[in-house]
Amino acid sequence: MVNKTENTEEKIIAAARRVFIRKGMDGARMQEIANEAGINKALLHYYFRSKDKLFDRVFAESFMPALQTIKLVFDEAKDVDSFIEGFVRNYIALLSENPYIPHFILHEINRNPLRVVGQIKSSHFDRERIAKMVATEVNGKRIRAFDPVHMMVNLVALCVFPFVAQPIIQGFLFDGSEADYQQFIDERSRHIVLFVKSAIYLNHPQ
Repeated sequence: MVNKTENTEEKIIAAARRVFIRKGMDGARMQEIANEAGINKALLHYYFRSKDKLFDRVFAESFMPALQTIKLVFDEAKDVDSFIEGFVRNYIALLSENPYIPHFILHEINRNPLRVVGQIKSSHFDRERIAKMVATEVNGKRIRAFDPVHMMVNLVALCVFPFVAQPIIQGFLFDGSEADYQQFIDERSRHIVLFVKSAIYLNHPQ
């Protein structure tokens, strides 16, 4: 019975994720989610009493892996070099396995930014730790002086944009070739790491 319950919940969450990605929170309907999951609406309401509760569950399960991946890098990086390496490689790997995450999160940022901000704050990121690592390496004359916020925004943008813009990149730059686009994604981590390090390190080998 427990396995059946878990399987039904997983089926509902997967179906709801697909519908929310297509329609957004406001455009999605519980009947459509029930149809997508292959169950009746009464059973859907048995597991999730409202669309809001279902969306909260789907959003948490979609967003939390990204937060946990990034927080792990924040907590374990020993210097700026290892932070850049860990952030990019882990984030690209996560998005490669779950390419729907950027679209889902961006839609929610537009609809309810406080939800996203609240989830990030609840993860207790130690922003000061990264700032201190940057300051240490600036003082040691290893990297150029810059605001760490710019580095963070640049890293996120360089990782996320290829997934958000997949139809344009694959359709225009690679003439619709899925294989060429996938090769581009496979090469992306190395390119971003080299690009960012060459921009901030005073004597970074090309």
